Amino acid sequence: MSVLDKYLPKTDFESYGDFYKNYNVKIPKNFNFAYDVVDVLAKEKGSERALQWCDERGAKAAFTYAEMKKLSDKAANVFCNAGIGRGDTVMLILKRRWEYWPALLALHKLGAIAIPATHLLTTKDIVYRCNAADINGIVCVDDFELIRRIDEAEAIMEQSAESHGIRHLKYKAFVRSIHSPKDYDPAAMSAEKMLAGAAEGKAYGHSAAGNYVSWADFSRLMEDASYMFKKPDVVNANSDIMLLYFTSGTTGMPKMVRHDFAYPLGHIATAKYWHQVTPDGLHLTVADTGWAKAAWGCIYGQWLCGAGIFVYDYDHFAPSAMLEIISRYRLTSFCAPPTIYRFFIKENLKDYDFSALKNCTVAGEPLNPEIYDKFLEGTGLKLRECYGQTELTVSLCTWPWLEPKPGSMGKPAPGYDIDLLREDGSSCAMGEEGQIVVRTGKRRPWGMFGGYYRDDVLTASVWEDDIYYTGDVAWRDEDGYYWFVGRNDDVIKSSGYRIGPFEVESALMEHQAVLECAITGVPDPDRGTVVKATVVLAKGFSASEELKLELQNHVKKTTAPYKYPRIVEFVSELPKTISGKIRRVQIREEDSSYS
Repeated sequence: MSVLDKYLPKTDFESYGDFYKNYNVKIPKNFNFAYDVVDVLAKEKGSERALQWCDERGAKAAFTYAEMKKLSDKAANVFCNAGIGRGDTVMLILKRRWEYWPALLALHKLGAIAIPATHLLTTKDIVYRCNAADINGIVCVDDFELIRRIDEAEAIMEQSAESHGIRHLKYKAFVRSIHSPKDYDPAAMSAEKMLAGAAEGKAYGHSAAGNYVSWADFSRLMEDASYMFKKPDVVNANSDIMLLYFTSGTTGMPKMVRHDFAYPLGHIATAKYWHQVTPDGLHLTVADTGWAKAAWGCIYGQWLCGAGIFVYDYDHFAPSAMLEIISRYRLTSFCAPPTIYRFFIKENLKDYDFSALKNCTVAGEPLNPEIYDKFLEGTGLKLRECYGQTELTVSLCTWPWLEPKPGSMGKPAPGYDIDLLREDGSSCAMGEEGQIVVRTGKRRPWGMFGGYYRDDVLTASVWEDDIYYTGDVAWRDEDGYYWFVGRNDDVIKSSGYRIGPFEVESALMEHQAVLECAITGVPDPDRGTVVKATVVLAKGFSASEELKLELQNHVKKTTAPYKYPRIVEFVSELPKTISGKIRRVQIREEDSSYS
């Protein structure tokens, strides 16, 4: 019996209807992903590949399930020695470094709360998070500027009477760069060497980036730690908090989304029926570990299905380099935000070998049909979209039994009672736009969040009378497929019309001059609001009044004329979250500051 069979009574389904009605997840008491999945896989399939990693500078490594167990046990001992235990909060700022996986598993083994975060946090961001979550420990990459910001945040908190996060901070550690120390030779890296480590070195002090006072060397401590880890007598209950995610902040201050220890089981559907990973395959989800998408595609569901996880560690995205990675390592499944595919289709896809690639998926924002068509033409693969939030798991999806409709999110996931509501709370008719809600009266979907940490008022504002309000607007067609319109705040009301940004963006994306674009509303004395297009041009095109007029006329011909952008601004790049989502709120704020 496979690990997956312990949690799914039924794995094969004849149709989407069969899947939606009969899919079920068995959740055992006191489930812990690190012990019940990874350690079990280490025992049953210890020699099989669990994680394969490489970076943009040529370093590479591969880890078996047995090695991942050993590394996570060593990391757990490091945390224990630092005083980290059940219920303690530890922020992991590890980018795409392989150390993230054993560190995260170690925190699970202790019953601690992991808080993944992005390396792009400002000093103000760090202060906010430390205070909001009473951070007990921080483990980050060996990056001089990042460590400077953390130290600066610590100094600010020490001086502030209102700040309480510093009183709880027990532990600060950095993970060394593999490219600088002599004992980490990129040309000769191996899992065996990483596990064996080196005998010399100190726990505090020196790194390639400088001398870090009061910072522990997590890499060295892991090397020196014992493989033998004693499981605590009481680790966790299913209702304990396992993960805290600060939302990406596309519409305001980040919220703290709490997920319990049963959360990983909610992502079986993500991996098996959306990504369609296979036990002998290798899956890559493009995601920084500070983004909740890493939980969707880089650990839980994939290992529950016994699939190998591939990690490509890079600082600067190059479409050709990532396409070469897909080809060279013969990846079998791939997931990325639309931004990645926008750049892919500008390359000559026929130059790459996609013979091993069986499934490609996309999430984060709606997919423009133009991208879908060009990717299909270049690879023969149909992109399958899904919809979800940090608060949820896969909620709407183009499942294997469904024919993709480019631009559609697909149909509801099992366990999700999805509805579209008008402003008065009544259900929308077919073709009518309304807010996406999840009805939770009968049961809460597997993996759905438990509320916002320490904020019952905010939780009640979005989850009331057993209805969770997503804040997203969509409509449903005659076949039951859902189509995204935009965030509630992003929908533009102009001269009595409601205009969803996605439709206008899709129209613009069909023009060969447009690489990326964002549609927002700008206040207007006559119409209330007018449509504005912020456009990044493709190579070979230059901004001009003639091109602006051409784009406006293109939209008029492609969609309803009243939706065309009366304002067009050309920019070199669009503001985005770490997850790759366009921050339309930032564009609106910048526009309002100029008016």
